Amino acid sequence: MSKRFDEALRLMRRHNGQDNEAGFAMVKQHAAEHLAELVEEFHREQDGEGRLSGWLLELIGEAADPSALPLFVAHLDDERLGFWAACGLEKLNTGEARTALYRHRANGYYQGDA
Repeated sequence: MSKRFDEALRLMRRHNGQDNEAGFAMVKQHAAEHLAELVEEFHREQDGEGRLSGWLLELIGEAADPSALPLFVAHLDDERLGFWAACGLEKLNTGEARTALYRHRANGYYQGDA
């Protein structure tokens, strides 16, 4: 991980809203470059208290990388993360992503997702 990415995550973990937003903004600009690290951190958060899971999934969506499709699909039904999973699928805008969203919504799930 780069020092900048590590610093951004450190800021996101602080208990200060301004620092949280600053860290998020630092990563958002370069989300595609840090996709592997974002996914790794996301899984680490899932194993822990999970405070940053939503932000990390949002950042993974910003990368708009089709390799994240299975991750988004796996979290569509999650009450905390479904919105960000749907946003990620919409940003992908591939046939597979649209099909996953259509099936999800056809099954009665619509949490005001993107």
